[in-house]
Amino acid sequence: MNGERPADPRIACDAMCGGVARWLRIFGVDTTYTPGIDDADLVQHALAERRIVISSDHKLFERRAFTTGALRGLLLPVGLRLREQVRYVTRHLDVRPRMPRCAACNGELELVRRAEVADVVPARSLIWAKEFFRCPDCGQVYWEGSHWRRIGPERARLGG
Repeated sequence: MNGERPADPRIACDAMCGGVARWLRIFGVDTTYTPGIDDADLVQHALAERRIVISSDHKLFERRAFTTGALRGLLLPVGLRLREQVRYVTRHLDVRPRMPRCAACNGELELVRRAEVADVVPARSLIWAKEFFRCPDCGQVYWEGSHWRRIGPERARLGG
């Protein structure tokens, strides 16, 4: 290869990995998550969209789609805390941060003008925040607030 990285993984998290899904989205990874999804639907979805399945359910990976190699998966070790789970996934899938996606729905965020979000952003944040982003799919608004103190170091650890 010419020094370029392979395409970033597309992920499908099982019903027990909602926290991992949110963090992966913050890192810019295209990650689907449906609370309560059953294993058959998760496998069908991942096959249709060519996604890597993340789960801590050993039984899930015994399904034919995994044993034949038609579908890739990553088994999360049981007992890890959320931050450890995220680090495990990012290390094993060689995740590098990109533009964050919507943590709520996985939509691609768009830069918006301050005036466009003035009705939903706290006044004090409107004063000091420089950039605002909105998800066109669900309408969620984001800016680099105090929560970024937790997110920033994790993104930096991944090289972004």
